[in-house]
Amino acid sequence: MKRLLILYTGGTIGMDHTPEGLAPVPGFLPQQLARLARDGVSWEVREYAPLLDSSAITLADWQRLVADIAANHDAFDGFVVIHGTDTMAYTASVLAFCLQGLAKPVVVTGSQLPLVHPRSDGWGNLADAIEAACQSDLHEVAISFNRLLLRGVRARKLDAASFAGFDSPNAPPLAQFGIQPQWHRAGWRQASGPFRPQLPASPDIRCGMLLPGAMAAAFGRWLAQDTPDAAILLSYGNGNTPADAELLAGVQAASTRGCVVLNLTQCVRGAVAVGAYAASQPLAQAGAVAGGDMTPEAAQAKLLWLLSQQLSPAEVRARLAEDCRGELTPAA
Repeated sequence: MKRLLILYTGGTIGMDHTPEGLAPVPGFLPQQLARLARDGVSWEVREYAPLLDSSAITLADWQRLVADIAANHDAFDGFVVIHGTDTMAYTASVLAFCLQGLAKPVVVTGSQLPLVHPRSDGWGNLADAIEAACQSDLHEVAISFNRLLLRGVRARKLDAASFAGFDSPNAPPLAQFGIQPQWHRAGWRQASGPFRPQLPASPDIRCGMLLPGAMAAAFGRWLAQDTPDAAILLSYGNGNTPADAELLAGVQAASTRGCVVLNLTQCVRGAVAVGAYAASQPLAQAGAVAGGDMTPEAAQAKLLWLLSQQLSPAEVRARLAEDCRGELTPAA
């Protein structure tokens, strides 16, 4: 008998009709889950209060999820986290980094339409998540959505208007759910070392996206005037930026003061590759770390995890370049 812990944080999936319209209704989703009962699997549902709209997720909510999974790690065979879709990829990434040494499945899921809707995608997503959480050799945080099982640190919400809300553009799925599940076990990561959960702290991490025009200079001035713990810059193509003097001076000044500047591409597919174009060189020379094909969601989570360990800026930069949870495609 597999024993699962289901943590219900909120989201569209558990909403019901109220006089004010669709809204989370405490106690509704745990009752609905009884319809998915199956031989050989039992579960306990813990409903968070208040139920969250995932756009309002905070560091405290991530700390609670990490703590709850850590406290129950030995008592259950797998975990399902029911979550709103807006920040699902962010939460999956945080869990993946903060649950170091995880040797059990943690599967995050939700839906685009609530269970009360006659065409809800929630039933299939829940059933697939439960199936995945029963796989004892899945030692990862994954997202189950639209008949796919995706690595948590690779997943992104790409569509708000269809059931195919999530994909992992730079990595293959961990499984596909048809009449028979297709488990792509050859690509699954296995636990290394003991289970060592870590509660994320609250470093100052900021993000800016380049736009044609004056944005490069503005980003540079901002870094020159202020020094967060880390800054994510969403650049063009393979990590290209204009050779703007203020941008480069700001990155260099912030890096010298200990800020970790991470360069990510705005492209959904592809990677920052320093040297692919001459325009990718100046930012690296100013001190920015190339983020490869890491997603912004995984980048924030990885920085949150690294900066919570009291590492030096040099150590953080070195670890950013390493593939720690399957978040990076190794360089050829």
